[in-house]
Amino acid sequence: MTVLDARGLLCPLPVLRLRKQLLALPQGAIVRLIATDRMAMVDVPHFCEQAGHVMVGTRDLGDGALEFTVRRGPSVPQAEGLVTPEDS
Repeated sequence: MTVLDARGLLCPLPVLRLRKQLLALPQGAIVRLIATDRMAMVDVPHFCEQAGHVMVGTRDLGDGALEFTVRRGPSVPQAEGLVTPEDS
């Protein structure tokens, strides 16, 4: 399991870092994203739905951080407007 610490980063950086990490992993791999930006509660599930990944779970770590557990989906569609790995 990969842990991605995005504490202190503001939208959209946590999701962009998550996307980049998922692209580097095989289907079924699990990534734990830790973020302090409250917009991640909206952004991460939306990203997973749009990109074909599975939101396994979310929990509040109690210190202002949220933990998102995401399983890499079978493919990452190239949707219009999404940032490519070269952009981040």
